[in-house]
Amino acid sequence: MACAQIPAMGDRTHPWLTDQTGTAFNPPYPYRQMTIRNLAFTGAILSAALNPAWADGTPDATPSPTTTIDIAGHQVPVVKGGLYDRYRSNPPLAVIEAEAPDVDLSWFKALKKEKVDIGFESYSPNFYYKNSRVTAIFTADLDRLRELMPAQILQKVQPLQVWPGRGLVALTAYAYHYCDNDSYNEIGLSIITTRPDGASFGPLTLMSQAMSNDFWGYVLKLPVNTELARVRGVVGYNLPKWVTGIQYRETDSSVIVEILDAETGNVDVTLETRKLDKLSSKVSMVTNSFTNIDQQGQLTTGHATSRQLAHASSSSAEAVNLSLTDGSLSTFIKTLKLGKMLKYEYVPEFQSALYAPGPL
Repeated sequence: MACAQIPAMGDRTHPWLTDQTGTAFNPPYPYRQMTIRNLAFTGAILSAALNPAWADGTPDATPSPTTTIDIAGHQVPVVKGGLYDRYRSNPPLAVIEAEAPDVDLSWFKALKKEKVDIGFESYSPNFYYKNSRVTAIFTADLDRLRELMPAQILQKVQPLQVWPGRGLVALTAYAYHYCDNDSYNEIGLSIITTRPDGASFGPLTLMSQAMSNDFWGYVLKLPVNTELARVRGVVGYNLPKWVTGIQYRETDSSVIVEILDAETGNVDVTLETRKLDKLSSKVSMVTNSFTNIDQQGQLTTGHATSRQLAHASSSSAEAVNLSLTDGSLSTFIKTLKLGKMLKYEYVPEFQSALYAPGPL
């Protein structure tokens, strides 16, 4: 989850333009202030979509050979001879430098990894050396957001209220091109919240988080396209992950992300965003923290610190097109009663360090 300073403004809305749901969930709420259109993309074969090569936008690439390893009792296929197969989240930076000489490792050299037990032996932080992402932040129904958060969590954090009855969610598509876990794609859908035990003053609280580049959230959905990412995320970080096809590709002017329905293999959600001009190359450090409940029922928190190397943002609704279908993730998103898109972030180049969770 990531966001930037958001101005206070009215929440003018209008009905959905791409309503195809026929499920038992509540019908779509008539809130919409972003450009939505149906995008005609050819559905891909699910097994090909799960290939990590899609992280580079090349779904026709030859699949890498795999080997199977044990992680906390799970038999997990990983890239044979890949970083995780060889080093289990602790590769020497000299190896990274040799394999990816174009990557600036100066920041990682200042960070120290520690061996941790997160349900299996690992190292913290986990390094993400070369990545891209796009994030769109929308208003959403505040009552619905509270319904989705466990009572234990609500005792510590609350959804940020930007105006009466409206909270915020962040939809982020990540392409991890090169990291300790090899490469994979991920979609994050998160509620933006207060800090633990912190007061909420509406937009002022959000502006405070934005000014300090220190954001808090509760993760609702986090699909990934490799089993390695799923098992590590569920067992080690208590995150709601499942495996499905995710394609993150680029054209000259757009980033296009397609998320497949894990059950049907059909395209479920399509996010198309504009490549923004006037990218800033000023390094920006951003911390995103999350709260959740571990497998013992205890409150935990984790965080990731990102070093943004190229980034830009926009508040124009024309920069983002979201297409929803009758798939499971689309149907869930519709129950959030999304409204105005407040902020879009285009970050074609960033690095990140993900720290192991601990007690809240």
